[in-house]
Amino acid sequence: EAGIDEMGVFKEFLEETIKQVFDPSLSLFKTNNDGCLYPSPLSMVHDNHVSLLEFTGKMLGKAVYEGIVVDVPFAIFFLRHLIKQPHNLLYSSLDELYSMDPELSKSLHFIKHYEGDFDDLCLTFSFEEEFLGKHVTHELIPGGSVVPVTSDNSISYVHHVAHYKMATQLKVQISAFLKGFHSIINPQWMAIFNPEEFQRVISGDDSDLDVDNLRKHTQYFGGFHDKHAVIIWLWDVIKKDFSPSEKAAFLKFVTSCSRPPLLGFSQLDPPFSIRRVDTSDEEESISITRSVRSFFHIKSSHTDRLPTSSTCFNLLKLPDYSSKKILREKLLFSISANAGFELS
Repeated sequence: EAGIDEMGVFKEFLEETIKQVFDPSLSLFKTNNDGCLYPSPLSMVHDNHVSLLEFTGKMLGKAVYEGIVVDVPFAIFFLRHLIKQPHNLLYSSLDELYSMDPELSKSLHFIKHYEGDFDDLCLTFSFEEEFLGKHVTHELIPGGSVVPVTSDNSISYVHHVAHYKMATQLKVQISAFLKGFHSIINPQWMAIFNPEEFQRVISGDDSDLDVDNLRKHTQYFGGFHDKHAVIIWLWDVIKKDFSPSEKAAFLKFVTSCSRPPLLGFSQLDPPFSIRRVDTSDEEESISITRSVRSFFHIKSSHTDRLPTSSTCFNLLKLPDYSSKKILREKLLFSISANAGFELS
């Protein structure tokens, strides 16, 4: 549809832009084994990576500020940075390393409890890794590459490695992102959240679409009502025929967001609405053609008409289809077409 920005165009733009910028292939972020995101140490492949991460932080902050949910799962340790959750006196980076690198966390716990001869491990106070195709050694303490790890200092070594991975290595990237994010979102506003709760603020409810809750808070126009045959077909198709991914696609099609509001559809503003479209041309409702059809009692054909939406108003424009089968086919085609706005 033509893009008239009453927040729908902006919501779709923001959601799609965030989806692209958090793609690990861009090297600004990377994922752990669970697919959760955190800033990538490889971000420096971009000359302006600090500016890019700061801008990305602003985009996420804008989404949170506007109540626009985006499907961006973050690692627990990074969520703690976002909400500036203070650590207790007994905190160690090793406690949360699993949320970044489970394999490294497992290895360090092995070293921590190792009872054999440390000479067999051949470890020093340094950390070696492949970086952009090169073998790089990082000293964990001054002169660490020549300081052997022994049973007396192994605990110190373990904590130094975890601190390097969780803090030192990502210091620039995390600081840049937080600078952008906190320029929009005051850290004091987030003091009431724990990491899991704030993830839900960012990404909404990760459960399947509650069709009954959506139906309960739906408004109807143009002759439709909750007991209309087409409306009964619609809810039946969405609830019983659609897979979870198709339900998410439907929600994105009508609201521009693939996840439901955090507190349910009673909080959706404006409320989800369905308007009956009874011509093959949307503009025909104000045309001479409609008057002629009405005078001669000629019904227009709806077979070729596809459902459309105005995400600015959370509005589904649904033709008065003659069968449930046609409705299902047309609706699936529309939500799968990935058609957006015509921007000018």
